[in-house]
Amino acid sequence: MGKLFGTDGVRGIANKDLSPDLAYRLGRIGGYFLTRGKKRPKMVVGMDTRISGDMLEGALSSGLNSAGVDVLYLGVLPTPAVACMIKILNADGGVMITASHNPIEYNGIKFFNEHGLKLTDEIENSIEEYILNDLDINYLPLSKDIGRKIKAEDPTRKYMNYLKSTIDTDLNGLKVAVDCGNGAVYRAAPELLHELGAQVYVINNDPNGININVNCGSTNPEEIQKLVVETGADVGLSFDGDADRLIAADENGNIVDGDHVLAICSSYMKGKNKLKGNTVVGTVMTNMGLDIFLKGENIDLIKTKVGDRYVLEEMLKGNYSIGGEQSGHIIFLDYNTTGDGLLTAIQLLRVMKEKRTKLSELSCIMKAMPQVLVNARVSEEKKKSYLEDEVIKNKIEEIEGHFHGNGRVLIRPSGTEPLIRVMIEGKNPEELKLYADVLVKFIEERLS
Repeated sequence: MGKLFGTDGVRGIANKDLSPDLAYRLGRIGGYFLTRGKKRPKMVVGMDTRISGDMLEGALSSGLNSAGVDVLYLGVLPTPAVACMIKILNADGGVMITASHNPIEYNGIKFFNEHGLKLTDEIENSIEEYILNDLDINYLPLSKDIGRKIKAEDPTRKYMNYLKSTIDTDLNGLKVAVDCGNGAVYRAAPELLHELGAQVYVINNDPNGININVNCGSTNPEEIQKLVVETGADVGLSFDGDADRLIAADENGNIVDGDHVLAICSSYMKGKNKLKGNTVVGTVMTNMGLDIFLKGENIDLIKTKVGDRYVLEEMLKGNYSIGGEQSGHIIFLDYNTTGDGLLTAIQLLRVMKEKRTKLSELSCIMKAMPQVLVNARVSEEKKKSYLEDEVIKNKIEEIEGHFHGNGRVLIRPSGTEPLIRVMIEGKNPEELKLYADVLVKFIEERLS
């Protein structure tokens, strides 16, 4: 990982780490590397609802135009919709301006190639080398060769129509509660579900630029749990700021996370002979309960590093059809090339409808092992230092020894924040929390 690109594009505090100048240079240099050699190239550009989106989009689009790239402006749209629109509009790539689930002060720039895939390390390194060394591309189009900005015609409608084509049933009779997180899906989610026949109860669908992810959305699942109970809904759906992830709630208000969704949908797909390679792709954070369930179903599980880009890489390599993360990033590769919260939602609702089964009954096919996740706050420079620290490694081995093979410790640096994430999994939640707090304090003191 370089100094600019993290696990999910370039991200930082808007107008500080991620300045308009940097956005311009990312557009100019990134657009050049993605489209060079193509005649009159075009790229789609979308964004979430953050107040800094307009500022960064203007600078980024100017950079793309200066490299001779036409910008097909999508406006506010979910990240997965941007990936879809690359194919629908026959574009040469795309850019999403978002910081996903991060707080309002953050924003980010995420590139996709012409196939709707995130950039390879090679291309990211090339872009990064130019920017960090203050280099410029040797290309200055003039006159008619300068790029233009063109507003795409109702991309939300095109995205919704595509999602409708992925299921062959309606949602009549289902009562669905939705928390849009005041993010990019604020229009698409309630409209799509209503058009498919569901009775929809929606909250946090009034973005004002500064309320994205604020006490709402998939990182605050208490809101959707409460709404399900209050409305008597059959299911709750909660999205993050750019709607690339989904956290669901059953009719009793109990959380159904990404691991449970993988269990439900992979089992359904196997029954329909649509589970390619008889395999699910997860990550090292995947709950041990999913391992146990899939083994009982004779379904293979492959684990990657944390991050949907690594899940996708493994899926592409093996031509697998489903993979994802506990956090709710689920990839249905037959339909899209990135995690898609709204696509995941309607695939899950289809299973409920076809099986005529409550979500609580579907989700109980997998019994999750208790997990505790706590963050150790360290400096950005030191968040990877634990990898070489034998004292920290010994402390982890000491804690794992207490579980006698019935638990595990996983620590990893955050890809977007100055944090080390500590996850401990086992049978006793109170014991897990105790050990997690001990390890977090130990890491913070050791790396202070």
